Amino acid sequence: MYQARYDDIMNDGADEAKERERSLFDQSIVMLEAARDEIGYSYKGVEAVYFTSRLWMIVIEDVASPANGLPQQLRASLISIGLFILKELEKIRQETSRDYDSIIDITKTIRDGL
Repeated sequence: MYQARYDDIMNDGADEAKERERSLFDQSIVMLEAARDEIGYSYKGVEAVYFTSRLWMIVIEDVASPANGLPQQLRASLISIGLFILKELEKIRQETSRDYDSIIDITKTIRDGL
């Protein structure tokens, strides 16, 4: 009986964590879309780049942790994706790119996989 209740609590905690992750990815997507629709590198662009960079740094740090339970290949893929996104965000920050769409598409795919 106690084990069943513990499992329910643990599953609820995992579900809540996934929902928070989805929410953060949603926020990133909304910010990136708003920045994309601006002319030039605006304040919205600065905010979107900062928020999304921070989000992906946290994701990379989490999946790189030895305590992360994801399969090694998936962890490596997520790290590669995160590094790609960080490089693209840096290009946007330096105003050498405006390719928000690639970052938005990738982020949507990761979010939908949660």
